[in-house]
Amino acid sequence: MPELPEVETTCRGIAPHIKDQTFKKVIIRQGSLRWPVPQTLVDKLPGLTVLSVTRRAKYILIKTAEGTLIIHLGMSGSLRIIMDGQAPKKHDHIDFVFRDDLLLRFNDQRRFGAVLWTTEAIDEHLLIKDLGPEPLLDDFNAQLLLKRAKHRKVPVKSFIMDSHVVVGVGNIYANEALFMAGIHPERHAGTITLAEYETLVNAIKLILKRAIEQGGTTLRDFVNEAGKPGYFKQQLQVYGRKNQACLTCNHLLTEVRLSNRSTVFCAVCQK
Repeated sequence: MPELPEVETTCRGIAPHIKDQTFKKVIIRQGSLRWPVPQTLVDKLPGLTVLSVTRRAKYILIKTAEGTLIIHLGMSGSLRIIMDGQAPKKHDHIDFVFRDDLLLRFNDQRRFGAVLWTTEAIDEHLLIKDLGPEPLLDDFNAQLLLKRAKHRKVPVKSFIMDSHVVVGVGNIYANEALFMAGIHPERHAGTITLAEYETLVNAIKLILKRAIEQGGTTLRDFVNEAGKPGYFKQQLQVYGRKNQACLTCNHLLTEVRLSNRSTVFCAVCQK
């Protein structure tokens, strides 16, 4: 599933190609995604110019003077810039055409993604208004986590993966950040100290920044379809390494299920 770093990399990849470009037409081949794709986009978008391409959580926001296109990649979605008139493939559901030789193509094999349109202020949209802060901004800090965790008995891993607490900390990043911070994933969120949350916040920020940097170098380019984007490969410390030796202490790593997600940790390094 594309996570925050992949979505951020996608934004950075497509923005230089479509910013300040004017929609020429929209081709919807498959409108049955997670939510129905508004067929009105065929009439609404032509003639509008892209003012910005940004990200909020895992939503890609393509802003125009009359509204905002909201795109979510779901489980298997991708966006590619096509510049050579390449014919669509089986799961290429939507083309946003800007010029005869430039279009943005949405591909989604499992069709859990979304393409929506809103004319309201984006921060007031139903999908966005209740989201927590962005993890790389200053308003995501230890004091915030301590306040929101007060008296809560939910496991700290589930707590930091809650998008109402903070957005973008997916399963891989939660595993890795808790290991880096030396915090056991099953500890109740309300028992974590301010100092421990400071360490955890720093770990989350560092791991996400590294992932974005690696994504930017290994995703190659977004021009033409060279298959699916080659998302970054990381040197993972715990995720996917159950029953392997901890890279810090050599103790065998343990795996449990929390909120039905794989959770790997070191019982020695993470108290």
